[in-house]
Order: sequence, then structure tokens, then C-alpha cells
Amino acid sequence: MSLTLTEQAANKILRLIEAESDPTDLGFRVMVDAGGCSGFQYIFSLDKERREDDHSFAAHGVTVVVDEASLPFLKDSQLDYVEDMMGASFQIKNPNATSSCGCGSSFSV
Repeated sequence: MSLTLTEQAANKILRLIEAESDPTDLGFRVMVDAGGCSGFQYIFSLDKERREDDHSFAAHGVTVVVDEASLPFLKDSQLDYVEDMMGASFQIKNPNATSSCGCGSSFSV
């Protein structure tokens, strides 16, 4: 898997999973979908389901799940969790993106 996960992101994901009523087998799904203000958008969710075309990896105690269609868009990217004066969010540092919006949740290639 060419997507990496920072320790800050893993810690936040672990806290989100622990807050769920049934945290058993929850993974953190990262998807790329058409939409957003730049053409594509990142979608993050907690998910127990594993599909046939899913790829998963473990890092810092977290399982990250990415579907086959999203993999090329995330090649050599890094998932981070950032807290600053503007707020807190998961962010993808994506070297494949040719542009991105100000909020960091959509991009173009």
C-alpha cells in the first residue's frame, strides 16, 4: 500500500473507534470520489465491511481500508490529522494532486 499514516492520524482514529458503541473490527476507510470543488474529494469513514476489491494495511494499531478504484489516486500519499487555529481535520498530503481547494478535502489530478 502506498498510503502512509501518521501517528497523529492513528491516535485520532483510535479515539474515534473507542467512542463507538461496537468498536469490534472497525477500520478507517479512505475513498476518493468524484465531487468537491476541485473534481475529486476524499471520503473518510469507520467501516466494518470489507469488500472483495479492498486493500487494507495496519499502522500504529489502526487498520486502514482503501478500495481498488481509489488506490491510484492515493499513490505515495500520507494521511495526517491536523489541529490548528482553523480547526481540526484529517488531511491527505497527495503528491499526485495538481491542485486542491483551500479546505484540503478536494483535489484534481
